[in-house]
Amino acid sequence: MSETQQTLIDPFGRIVDYVRLSVTDRCDFRCVYCMAEEMTFLPKADLLTLEELEEITKTFISLGTRKIRLTGGEPLVRRNIMQLITALGDEVAKGRLDEVTLTTNGSQLVKMADALYQAGVRRLNISLDSRNTDSFKAITRWGDLDKVMAGLEAAKQAGLKLKINMVALKGVNDTEFGDMLRWCGDEGFDLTIIEVMPMGDIGSENRYDQYLPLSEVKASLQKEFTLVPSTHKTAGPARYYDVSETGGRLGFITPLTHNFCESCNRVRMTCTGELYLCLGQDDNANLAKALREGGAQALKEAIIEAIGRKPKGHDFEISRQNSGAAVARHMNVTGG
Repeated sequence: MSETQQTLIDPFGRIVDYVRLSVTDRCDFRCVYCMAEEMTFLPKADLLTLEELEEITKTFISLGTRKIRLTGGEPLVRRNIMQLITALGDEVAKGRLDEVTLTTNGSQLVKMADALYQAGVRRLNISLDSRNTDSFKAITRWGDLDKVMAGLEAAKQAGLKLKINMVALKGVNDTEFGDMLRWCGDEGFDLTIIEVMPMGDIGSENRYDQYLPLSEVKASLQKEFTLVPSTHKTAGPARYYDVSETGGRLGFITPLTHNFCESCNRVRMTCTGELYLCLGQDDNANLAKALREGGAQALKEAIIEAIGRKPKGHDFEISRQNSGAAVARHMNVTGG
């Protein structure tokens, strides 16, 4: 860390050095666990400009942030987003940031993979919940599996390292975990399986009907694969296992059955400048207002003040009696 950088420490002694930044709430998919099919998105005038996003990210970097992940919605549908990605890649090149990464559905990678690599991105998380055409369409509603698979190949050819994120959905993709794990091993991808999270109104879908505890998924996979606890750690919440049969790595993200709050080093900012201190809590800070009304110093002070009230953790629960949203905002607002 350079001499000009500070350190953000929350009330529980956790160093907060990882920012997940939603650059848009818009997406070209309508995944059933993320949002309703008919969504009202923010007017474009309400979004932070790319220049404001850059200023805010650089302020975080000056306060010790070492990793920035761009999310959405789908981040690559934001117009001129490469401007921000290139600026953050420059921060990596200068040693002020360890990495800039993205979570994407893969739909834009055929045309953007090379540009991402050239801008300094080296890793992507790809949201891919099924490789079965019918299941993929049922989950994403609007997605094109062939387009996504072509995007993954383009990303590989560009030199990007990929991790597949697969949300476990009871009765939808729950017979596909073994096949996905084998395919990821063949392709050289890591795989992370994720429990559904109770965020936002998802229309006629019922979260309890979707919810599949990953303890069951793990037990099922262990009948077929040897899962050895891994020493591998990332800035994210997954717990990893090495898969003896494939040589790959498998992660589990379990916000419900085994939450990951004790080591949380993350905050999330929306595309309108609201800084959420916990994915599962509503407490936030308005960084857009601080920047626009008070400038750089007010922005810095607002970030420091917010980290000083970061909660210990979330209170996610899904049951037959409690199948609604724990927080009102949709996953596409804060990007997961």
